[in-house]
Amino acid sequence: MPRVNPDGACASFIFSLYYSISFMINYMPMQALIQAYKKNDPAAQSSLEVLLCYPGIKAVFFHRISHALYLLKFPILPRMISEFSRFITGIEIHPGAKIGNCLVIDHGMGVVIGETAVIEDHVLIYHGVTLGGVSLQRGIKRHPTVKSNCVLGSGAKILGDIEIGEGSKVGSNSVVIHSVPANSTVVGIPGRVLEASK
Repeated sequence: MPRVNPDGACASFIFSLYYSISFMINYMPMQALIQAYKKNDPAAQSSLEVLLCYPGIKAVFFHRISHALYLLKFPILPRMISEFSRFITGIEIHPGAKIGNCLVIDHGMGVVIGETAVIEDHVLIYHGVTLGGVSLQRGIKRHPTVKSNCVLGSGAKILGDIEIGEGSKVGSNSVVIHSVPANSTVVGIPGRVLEASK
């Protein structure tokens, strides 16, 4: 069995941690994220309350670390961080998911975001939302892309490699299996578009 060089492993970990912190500083402006929570939740009383008591902000914080390590192809540790985050927040985000700035996960319990999901900026997600896949094939994009300024209602299931257009709203408990145009409102099982911009 090959020996592991402890010095090399330690140096690799320190580099990975430094990379993760640098990534968070550059791509996760904390103040803007806190303000996004306060804007979308009238119950938020203060920045400190949001920072300490809201599970969504913790889940995104841990995801930034796990995603940076995932990009470095660090074995096991990204998934361990993801599992720990799920344990304390009830929100499961695969380390491979790509998440933009100011993602607000309100309440959060039961949210699942799959490996190849992409979420752009200023998206609001309520509890019980699933961004899931319908294919078992490796090496392809299996999960949805959610464009900027979308709202995903509680319990919504968005499945497969589809796109939710910018500014769209998905109603609670809807099951969406087809792409949705920008500025649309989608409800039902399966999801159908009630309104869309022309």
